[in-house]
Amino acid sequence: MSNTTETVDVPVPCIVTTPAGTFRGAVRDAVHSWRGIRYAEAPVGERRWRDPVPATLASGEVDATAFGAACPQVRTPAIALGDDAVLDEDCLMLNVWAPDADAPAGARPVMVWLHGGAYTFGASSQRTYDATSLVSRGDVVVVTLNYRLAAFGFLDLSGLLPDGGFDRNLALKDVLVALRWVQENIAAFGGDPHRVTVFGESAGGGLVTTLLATPSAAGLFHRAIAQSSPASSIYGIDRARDVAERFVRELGIDQTDAVSTAAALRAASADELVTAGMAVYAQVPDEAPGTLAFAPIIDGDLLPEAPATVLHEGRGLPVPLMIGTNKDEASLFKFMKSPLMPITEERIMTMFSDMATDNPTVELPSVAQVQTAYENVRKNAVGLGVARDIGFRMPTVWIAEGHAATAPVWLYRFDHAAPFLRLIGLGATHGSELAYLWGVFASGSKDLTFRLGGKRAGEAISARMQERWAAFAHGRTPDADGVTGAPHWPAYDPADSRATLVIERHDSVVDDLDAALRAAWGDQVLDFH
Repeated sequence: MSNTTETVDVPVPCIVTTPAGTFRGAVRDAVHSWRGIRYAEAPVGERRWRDPVPATLASGEVDATAFGAACPQVRTPAIALGDDAVLDEDCLMLNVWAPDADAPAGARPVMVWLHGGAYTFGASSQRTYDATSLVSRGDVVVVTLNYRLAAFGFLDLSGLLPDGGFDRNLALKDVLVALRWVQENIAAFGGDPHRVTVFGESAGGGLVTTLLATPSAAGLFHRAIAQSSPASSIYGIDRARDVAERFVRELGIDQTDAVSTAAALRAASADELVTAGMAVYAQVPDEAPGTLAFAPIIDGDLLPEAPATVLHEGRGLPVPLMIGTNKDEASLFKFMKSPLMPITEERIMTMFSDMATDNPTVELPSVAQVQTAYENVRKNAVGLGVARDIGFRMPTVWIAEGHAATAPVWLYRFDHAAPFLRLIGLGATHGSELAYLWGVFASGSKDLTFRLGGKRAGEAISARMQERWAAFAHGRTPDADGVTGAPHWPAYDPADSRATLVIERHDSVVDDLDAALRAAWGDQVLDFH
């Protein structure tokens, strides 16, 4: 019999007292974390589809060692929500990660993460968003949070039922409430409320660019990072009303009497709302290629104008911005047979027709002009290129061009792909940069990203990305000083070189990387949706 005793990694409790209450977290690998902290009251019952209400003071010592519930959604292997993840409408929770709970108040910059998932999927509990590595390397405090998704957070019933007691832009308001919670409480965790960077990817990136065009967000954050933002996928109240009508029909609710319709909506179960939401999620882009069913709404109030237009015209909140996309954004949508992006020639032509209808006063580029940007692209990959650039790259470039007049901007493109992703044709696809940013190289037990190797190179890329992102949060230029293969990253200057950082096995800075796209599309921001 062996006399050795197996050691078990048991997290050590840590307690912090804040204006919001006293929370007991845990310390593991020298990183303190507090999970499942309520920042808003449960949006259930009469509060379903109502503006978020800031959480009341927590009584007693709150156990903050487990993630809060994720917003109800269809579970998909592509987005592993985390071990033992619970789905519940009562989901407005956040998590705080810090390298040292005893740091002086205001000692470290804060990075607030907004997760992606097409405004329909995802949660802060995803294994990818374990902030241990980023916190340790970057010497930052990281906050991750849940917000309402799909029909719970992005459905606008107020246009359909104006007297029904429904509010709009709920998810965006959730994020604003969470950012106010950070301002009021983060100093107790060692974070500096005057140095808050909001960062996000995909839908989270879309929320970041939307926040930059939201006047009431002024002062809640001081820097911004938008990764693969679908910045132009934002709609007005007329389209939002169409989605609401479709949603109510999908639920089978009679719309002849407004009072009974509103009551039936509030009586529907969360599962019924998820099922109806998924039907609408698929139907809308199928009928109008490139259009999302659920997204923030240009309501003329909280969000007065289209964010892509505001930022292109240099009228966004004047905070420094890092923004970029991945080289092969659209390949994931083809691989997953997602309806969200138009890839076939037929669907792309339908989208071009819709663009002409939506932009009657703008002289649109011809199909031939656009094709010049893809002269060296394989014919069967042109659709992927058009989808990538319409959905992500061109809105990103337009934002960089305009926002640079307001504040410093750094533009990047993530080009690296692990051998397995190259083999199966995904390349540097949508979301593939996340493993490197967070330093988490297995998002779940079935993650095959590094099955054919590449992890050592990935770790080097991760070190550079984390150094750059953290340096930016600290208020410096996003350089990885002293890290091998990390050249200086100049700010983007539309009047000069238009420098773009290309992230690969060895980073490089390329002047005017998007010249062909700008020549094909011009500089007019279009309503693609």
